[in-house]
Amino acid sequence: MFIPVHDDNPLKSIPFQYVTLTIIAINVGVFVFTAMGIDPSVVSSFAVRPEELFFVDVVGGPAPATNDLIAVPEAFTLVSYMFFHGDIWHLMGNMLFLWVFGDNVEDAVGHIKFLIFYFACGIFAALVHAYAVAGTPMAGVPLIGASGAVAGVIAAYLMLHPRVQVWVLAFKVIPMQISAAVVLGLWAVTQFVMVIIPQVDPVAWWAHIGGLVAGAVLIPFFKRPDVPLFDRGLA
Repeated sequence: MFIPVHDDNPLKSIPFQYVTLTIIAINVGVFVFTAMGIDPSVVSSFAVRPEELFFVDVVGGPAPATNDLIAVPEAFTLVSYMFFHGDIWHLMGNMLFLWVFGDNVEDAVGHIKFLIFYFACGIFAALVHAYAVAGTPMAGVPLIGASGAVAGVIAAYLMLHPRVQVWVLAFKVIPMQISAAVVLGLWAVTQFVMVIIPQVDPVAWWAHIGGLVAGAVLIPFFKRPDVPLFDRGLA
């Protein structure tokens, strides 16, 4: 419904969002590399497959007898899956949200803690997805994409800056300015609605929900002590 373009929310504690831009650059670089005719089994090697993850109890190394070209430990895929995307739209959607909202979350927690926060949200998102689809045909489908980690960033931003005005494209074409509470609140609600509606598409909605929950739970502990929640004190 809304495509975020820019937020009126300048940085306050850091001079530049180095970590956010580095994550975006790595994601773009990996996508360009995989788009150059790389064997799909290479990408699959770095994806999270729930059935393989549980076969080795998460920490037992690479699952045996798989079709993966590279024997990647299943625990490592909980991180590596975040840097691979299925197509350009998958990549652009995730990176756009990270570009608009990641800098202020990084500003609120600091560079190193933001990197830890991002990975923690992505890992928890993958585990929630894996447990949710265990025993279903989706358990054998590889999970890739930064959506879970980005969902954590969205939840953090929503708790930190719900009153900030965000420029969006409504229905993809109409420019308008509305509050982050509306933009991100609707996005978050949509994720919960989509897990209820029977789906035929491969979108990992449970991963989005896992990322949202992780971001909401972690941000009060990761933010700097002087950073208020919910824009308290904003004139």
